[in-house]
Amino acid sequence: MHAERVTNLNSTWTGMVPVDDTALAVTDTGGIGPCVIYLNGQFANQAYWRHVIADLGSEYRHITYDMRARGRSKRSAAAASFETHVRDVDAVLAARGVDRPIVVGWSYGATVAPHWASRNSDRVLGVVSVDGAFPYDYPDAPPEQVRRFWRRMRWLLPVLSRLGMAAKMSAEQHAQSNIELIEICAALDPILDSLTCPVRYVVATGANLGGSHDEMESARATLTPVLAGNPNIKLSAKVASNHSKILSKDFRAVAGAVRELAGTPRSRGRQSR
Repeated sequence: MHAERVTNLNSTWTGMVPVDDTALAVTDTGGIGPCVIYLNGQFANQAYWRHVIADLGSEYRHITYDMRARGRSKRSAAAASFETHVRDVDAVLAARGVDRPIVVGWSYGATVAPHWASRNSDRVLGVVSVDGAFPYDYPDAPPEQVRRFWRRMRWLLPVLSRLGMAAKMSAEQHAQSNIELIEICAALDPILDSLTCPVRYVVATGANLGGSHDEMESARATLTPVLAGNPNIKLSAKVASNHSKILSKDFRAVAGAVRELAGTPRSRGRQSR
């Protein structure tokens, strides 16, 4: 059952969805259009999607949520677990009574999305992966280097958490989440090969926090054989903004990919290139 703290405003539902040892902060705009569920970056919160949602508008039903120990969601012993975040998509959809959504993910969420879709081929309308879900093993990020990075960051984590750039987790949990994601990406090829739903990629250029320009471009290059191997997967756009800014600078390209899957017209105005 839902937690009691619920706010209704112009049909928008906001509240907490209990699951396991936590509760997820969820926002659901309601409406009768195609439902889009948005999966966040690894340590981001749901506010990052505001530009995409505004561009798509009320023709769609939008569901956003903060992952465990992120944003307004509660802490959780499993907050660093990729598998847990995949299962939490089911929990949010079930709580809101939604079936057959379009699943849109950025960065970490871009990798969660095809994993969820591969297990729910009869329940998903399509996937948009925004600058993530590249089958790359990130050789320049060995586990001990990742742990050293987060140990150095440990004093800043409370501040970064409030800014939507870190989770309410320890430095070791942050490191473990990164290490596991690298392992998941290295083994992503069979997941992408298995997808039978339409998938659209929106790809950035440039560097990322913790990833150089060359490393990020090497990761993006692994998409080429994926596109050749699975006709359901297509590149919707490669945009000028970098990984961190893509949702704020090139939100129109992300919204355009959603419209491609939903079969609805593009919004008026200049589209991102």
